[in-house]
Amino acid sequence: MIASEMLREGGLEATACDSVPALIAELDKGAAFVIVTEEAIASTDLHGLAAWIEDQEEWSDLPFVLLTSRGGGLERNPAARRYLEVLGNVTFLERPFHPTTLLSLASSALRGRKRQYEARTRLVELKDSEERFRTLFETMDEGFAVIEFIDGPDGPLSDYVHIQANPAYERHAGIPQVVGQKVREMVPDEAGAWVELYRRVLLTGEPIRFERELVATGRHLELAAFRVEPRSRNEVAVIFQDVTARKRAETELLELNQTLERRVEEEVAQREIATSQLHEAQKLETIGQLTGGVAHDINNLLTPITGALDMLNRRYGADDPRSARLLDGALQSAERAKILVSRLLGFARRQALETRAIDIATLLEGMRDLVASSIGPRVELRLHPGHGLPAAMADPNQLELALLNLCVNARDAMDGAGLLTVAAEQAMIGPNQGGKLKPGAYIRISVIDCGSGMDAATLARAVEPFFSTKGVGKGTGLGLSMVHGLAAQLGGAFEMSSVVGQGTRADLYLPVAQAAADPLAVTRNEAVTPVRKLSVLLVDDEDLVRSGTAEMLRDIGHEVHEASGGAQALAMLADGLEANAVVTDYMMPRMNGAEFAAHLEKRFPGMPVMIVTGYSGGDLELQIPQLAKPFRQADLAAALNRLTGPDDRKVLPFKRHK
Repeated sequence: MIASEMLREGGLEATACDSVPALIAELDKGAAFVIVTEEAIASTDLHGLAAWIEDQEEWSDLPFVLLTSRGGGLERNPAARRYLEVLGNVTFLERPFHPTTLLSLASSALRGRKRQYEARTRLVELKDSEERFRTLFETMDEGFAVIEFIDGPDGPLSDYVHIQANPAYERHAGIPQVVGQKVREMVPDEAGAWVELYRRVLLTGEPIRFERELVATGRHLELAAFRVEPRSRNEVAVIFQDVTARKRAETELLELNQTLERRVEEEVAQREIATSQLHEAQKLETIGQLTGGVAHDINNLLTPITGALDMLNRRYGADDPRSARLLDGALQSAERAKILVSRLLGFARRQALETRAIDIATLLEGMRDLVASSIGPRVELRLHPGHGLPAAMADPNQLELALLNLCVNARDAMDGAGLLTVAAEQAMIGPNQGGKLKPGAYIRISVIDCGSGMDAATLARAVEPFFSTKGVGKGTGLGLSMVHGLAAQLGGAFEMSSVVGQGTRADLYLPVAQAAADPLAVTRNEAVTPVRKLSVLLVDDEDLVRSGTAEMLRDIGHEVHEASGGAQALAMLADGLEANAVVTDYMMPRMNGAEFAAHLEKRFPGMPVMIVTGYSGGDLELQIPQLAKPFRQADLAAALNRLTGPDDRKVLPFKRHK
């Protein structure tokens, strides 16, 4: 009651509860944080409270303030470990305490709870954006593709590769699975003309609309093309439809010498339909910007998560093996999320894989806990890793992501309960035996479930991009496509077989390596030591990201000065702030990172500056050092060391960007 009065006098609304059930009832109505005494819960059944805490939504972590008479540290109060395990997000306050201390803790808890609600809003917005993009892309009737110009055999920008294509592309053009293909490989005899048309759009920025026959498939197409901004992306968007039937009808009308009136009427009708459809298709002009913005937001959210987990792992991992395992698993999940964002943006671009010889048995054993936690306790996991098998050639990170995808799909097919088998074995493929596989030795990894299975029509489309049998918001339709593309890039194959009502078997073939397996990388808690202590000016408009990055820098040993934008940072430097280096976000309102760096070079020549970007890959076309989000503390420390040089007498000069 005294604590309640203190809070009310501090301007905070407070409700007193005389029992744990009463507390739970009040929590169901809503609360920002909870103050509870150690005596009130010392001999009380806390299962109901623990269940309420466990059932919180993923964004929620309700703060608790525990009033204790023996201090909150485990050394002075060993019983505190129980409260830490039950309450989770708990702060200890030893009695007697000053009212100011209680109000300070209350204010801190309120701020933390507010940030949780802000995170919930961002998650909802992100999910809505993803759903709008997927629905628009899948349901559009016209064929749609985004092409990226590359250097070809005839010089710069003499070839292009399809980086995106919707399901209607194959229906209108008659060419399947174009994503990742170069035009000079698809239609070598007529590629030059297509390259010249779209290259003019890229270089001039002027949109075009035209009709042309695709000789390779004998189809007449009506097309519109426009440049995807900015120009540096080297991308052109193409919208088209198959008008072969219309062309054939026109020819027949001419041959039959029918009346001019009929020819005019049909032509006008066709034009009206085409114009109406084109107006609808123009809504896709923003898809590129939308996707980039989504990825930027995801990477911004991952940055403080990854940084905090990394620091916790370094600080406590060595002393607590269980915490080390949990933190390591969380860090690996964050890394997989980073990879997933990258693959979503650059889907099927034939990205360079980090392939090497790996021991499949070791990889599968290492994934056992991750798979088990992902599929849930109602699914029985039987793992047959195939010890003694030769090494396989693969990218371990991408392979783990692919296998996790298959296991989660299998869980969903079994409605979360059943038997899931993951097995590895050697397979010898002879001549005319392996379909798309070349003769030779392979490692076959099989994921077998006992779920609902698929009929022939569904199985035939299972690996198509954006095809999904799951409900709205429950899948992107990219999982099996990514597995299929990964297998092809590795020189293997991906095959599926299924029987309705009996389950599905997914087989991933990987070529056998010629060398012994390399050891798989593991997360290490090596100390992060700066070359020297720096005064760092940190600029980011996102408070959560900025504070997380600042904590990593301070933990390394650097002095950090924070600014929420380029204008504030320039003002701080003009007022006499001495900084050894500047670390700035790229995407900020009013003045982005590149513009801020240009101002720095004019007013403070030679100031070392590094841009942090949430866009996939961290490969902005700027002549400025860059660091991609999300990053770990070691990544940040290494990047700063490279930026500022080995000692106080040598500082790397600021590079001008073109």
